[in-house]
Amino acid sequence: MIKSMTGFGRGEYSDGKRNVIAEVKTVNHRYVDIAVKMPKRYSFAEEEIKTIFKSRIKRGKVDVSIIVENITEGDITVKLNTPVASQYIENLKALRAEYDLTGEIDVALVSSMPDVLKVIPDVEDEEEVKAVIRKACEMAAENLDEMRIREGAKLAEDLLMRKDLFGGIVARIEKRAPLVAKEYTEKLYARIKELVEDKIDVPEERILTEAAIFADKSNITEELVRLGSHIDQLGKFLGGEESPVGKKMDFLIQEMNREANTIGSKSNDLEITSAMLEAKAEIEKIREQVQNIE
Repeated sequence: MIKSMTGFGRGEYSDGKRNVIAEVKTVNHRYVDIAVKMPKRYSFAEEEIKTIFKSRIKRGKVDVSIIVENITEGDITVKLNTPVASQYIENLKALRAEYDLTGEIDVALVSSMPDVLKVIPDVEDEEEVKAVIRKACEMAAENLDEMRIREGAKLAEDLLMRKDLFGGIVARIEKRAPLVAKEYTEKLYARIKELVEDKIDVPEERILTEAAIFADKSNITEELVRLGSHIDQLGKFLGGEESPVGKKMDFLIQEMNREANTIGSKSNDLEITSAMLEAKAEIEKIREQVQNIE
């Protein structure tokens, strides 16, 4: 099954105490690389979050964002910062004595000073919080996977069309290839006849030998057979259930390009050279699309 490496997924889940929103975005990457952005207090859940997405994503850059909302009173602790409060009181007393000031140093005054009272988020049950985060992440991963499959189907459709175009070009070359040596021999006969003007008797065996050497050097049968095999394999990747296949397809395209280059260098025929330029253009288009496949 073809999956795109690019996609987006969102999941939201609440247990009545807290509401968790998980968002995930994926883009192309040679390997799987997962980064999680979340409040530091929930960092204990990071590895489990990565495991959830690793189970579905085999290749790509993955950015996960976790947002926790609606924290209830059970998740908050208000603490007195005694050392800070003591310093405020001592300094206020010194200030009043130094400048002969009036006024009481009371609870209202001291408690209003910065950092005397701190609101500290308190997570008492990590497993409970993990469960909510896990639910949101699983929903996001499911939605992401659905989007990547839809995008993958579009990629497969385009690649199948390009595979057929490429196959048609190769078929043209296969049809043309056997004629090249024959035409060369005929041209060689005509050229020699034109040069010697029947004044010299050129042995036919010599001409046939020269033609055979040319035919051997320009023979592209093996390359065409391998290209045909690669085209069939590409079709199997696009229509099969195997996943992921992106790396295998990338290697296959490299091999197709290698065979195309060999045919281009061995061919001494303008028609085949022209067709091979078309083929290489299609290979490049296929390669660009394959870069998006997981």
